Amino acid sequence: MTVATGEPGAWRVEAPCPVGDLATLFDRLCARDDTVALGVDFPLGLPRAYARLHATEPHFPDFLRALARRPSFFSVCDALDELAPDRPFYPRRGLAGMTRLSHATALGLGDATGLSRLCDRATAERPAGAPLFWTLGANQSGKAAISAWRDLLLPALVSARPPALWPFDGPFLSLLRPGRVAVAETYPAEALRHLGLRMSGSKRRQSDRAALAAPIAAIMAGLSATPGAAFTAALTTGFGSDSAGEDRFDSVLGLLCVLGVLAARRPDTAPPDPWIQRWEGWVLGQTALASTPRALV
Repeated sequence: MTVATGEPGAWRVEAPCPVGDLATLFDRLCARDDTVALGVDFPLGLPRAYARLHATEPHFPDFLRALARRPSFFSVCDALDELAPDRPFYPRRGLAGMTRLSHATALGLGDATGLSRLCDRATAERPAGAPLFWTLGANQSGKAAISAWRDLLLPALVSARPPALWPFDGPFLSLLRPGRVAVAETYPAEALRHLGLRMSGSKRRQSDRAALAAPIAAIMAGLSATPGAAFTAALTTGFGSDSAGEDRFDSVLGLLCVLGVLAARRPDTAPPDPWIQRWEGWVLGQTALASTPRALV
């Protein structure tokens, strides 16, 4: 994670660091009753096709709370015949005949697009993100959802100081108050476009990340975000040569996305679609809709 402290108009940004124990993260962030705006790179919400068929709660936060009574929900299925509303994540490993279409069909979601939220689909500005329940390969977000929902959000939502989840609890800026964490989904590929950045190669390559050091420094200056010495060193070296360099880079993009919303450069609201507001969620700051939308009701 990358942390900026201060207030709009005067931020100090520290170098990316490990998140640490998920069970204590929110308490550590709010140790001094700070107001915390937290951008996260994991799904917050359910595909409307799944929610329509299989959810009985009024909205996604209540669905998450109810998962405390359904621990098998997070158990990844090995085979299609194991899939059920209470076990939607698949597959644990590669198998012959394994497709997203067969995954969606086994859950009663129609075609493969039923696995995706509207904000996961391709727009005119970026390619599609991964569908929620898929857990195999590089282009997947299911494992992140399992870890974050089970180990971070579930314990926090039943604690004495539960976080606020955007957009389900209201516009992002309205959720910011002392002693509470307001959580919003960010997406590095989306943040790149918000910030006007273009990768000349791959963000998995250190040299390509380092090539964006000057543009990122300029963006930070425009947001009145002053880097610490360790941050500057990490930025100019492309956030390291190890495999976590891409994660550090992504966390910086997420931070700049949040700072842009706090500075009113991007909207803090989601589209006024009741399925998005109650169930699917949205990516913070995103304005583009799916470039090939389905008829969704």
